[in-house]
Amino acid sequence: MKVPREARYDAIALMGALCLFFSTLEYLIPKPVPFFRLGLANLPILLSLSIFTPADVLLLVALKVIGQGLVNGTLASYVFLFSAAGSLASVAVMLVVHRFGSRWVTLIGVGVFGALASNSVQITLSVTFIFGDAAWVIAPLFLGIGVASGFMVGLVAERFRARSRWLGSMKERYRGP
Repeated sequence: MKVPREARYDAIALMGALCLFFSTLEYLIPKPVPFFRLGLANLPILLSLSIFTPADVLLLVALKVIGQGLVNGTLASYVFLFSAAGSLASVAVMLVVHRFGSRWVTLIGVGVFGALASNSVQITLSVTFIFGDAAWVIAPLFLGIGVASGFMVGLVAERFRARSRWLGSMKERYRGP
């Protein structure tokens, strides 16, 4: 049974709202390193990889990035561009790893690969446009913390996916059994 487009968009909007909720919640947590985010807003994206088509997941990421820019007031700043570039790199890698490696790689691994992609792009942008070669000094710490946060977000996503009947019903409805 084909699901009407409107129903699919409603589900994407729900996941987008969850992204913004987790993003806002993340601002309550002190940052150990400037510009660092835990990536809690990626939790709904990780869960969406097995529910929606790649185009739908890209739409969800666009909603997340634009929503974060509006809510955080960074829409007209370089922070928005860094967020957009990191999110696009992250989702591209997550889609590829999930599509071709889901037999061997859990959502934990997908989250780690996504965090590495996002952080790598953001470090490259920092070196290229803002801080120059000095940005390489913080790169190992930034990547290490990114791997740890990607692992934790992936672990939560994997456990939720294993236990959630709601998520299972969404997968059946939007992707088929």
